[in-house]
Amino acid sequence: MSKKFACKDIGMDCGFEAQASNEDALMKKIANHARKAHNITSIDAPLAAKVKAAIKEA
Repeated sequence: MSKKFACKDIGMDCGFEAQASNEDALMKKIANHARKAHNITSIDAPLAAKVKAAIKEA
């Protein structure tokens, strides 16, 4: 099963959604989006934990 994530699931006012075959690939997509759209240049441990908690099975 693939994994999916949406920014809105962590309280962001953002329509970004992504899907990938595994969590590692999805986290790369999320990090790229965070850098480009939200100016988040590094994902710290608390944010990573929040994001990982919001990842769902697709």
